[in-house]
Amino acid sequence: MAKILIVDDEPRIRELIREHLQHAGYECDEATDGSSALAKLMVGGIDLVILDVMMPFMDGMTCLREMRSRKMTTPVIMLTARGEEYDKLAGLESGADDYVVKPFSPRELVARVKAVLARTMPKEPEDTEVYRFGALTIDVASHSVKVDGKETSLTPKEFDLLVFLAGNKGMALSREKILQKVWNYDYYGEDRTVDTHVKMLRSHLGSCRGYIVTVWGIGYKFDPDAAK
Repeated sequence: MAKILIVDDEPRIRELIREHLQHAGYECDEATDGSSALAKLMVGGIDLVILDVMMPFMDGMTCLREMRSRKMTTPVIMLTARGEEYDKLAGLESGADDYVVKPFSPRELVARVKAVLARTMPKEPEDTEVYRFGALTIDVASHSVKVDGKETSLTPKEFDLLVFLAGNKGMALSREKILQKVWNYDYYGEDRTVDTHVKMLRSHLGSCRGYIVTVWGIGYKFDPDAAK
């Protein structure tokens, strides 16, 4: 059973989320601000964080950045009352896996929780595929990536994106296709989500950044030969 940490300073919001998650079969814990959330995450045992942006003491964005700076890879779904594209992109660029804008449907939030956990929970042992492309090595089982022999740190979403692209080497993949396969559901009108994650992924791949090729008018493809 996955354990989810609900971080929000509003008791009624925490209660609403907790009731729906528990009904869906999840175990829940709660925190009222980013500082207390970090303390619980340090103890371990949390599989996913639902993190409100606007909170006292330590806001959600600061908490998220602190998590990633401490190499905490626990997936995060941001809750925000803001709908502006800048705020969404800021969260994604800071390492969030998804975001939900208030007011939200609890059923939609549960669906997004299931989708994120499906991507990030440990896979079965038989998933031992290793991809090797020039200076790039991707080990699916150990969830590790090496560039020029040195391990590089990716967020769970960046790793999923890289594996999907590499697993479809040479194929031109539309943004819509990538959203459906990597995010597990449709992001209507959110093509920028893919662009943002590709940009972040390329920044981590160093000498192999050219392996991800932009296909103008379509999306992207993984083509190691294009970098030669």
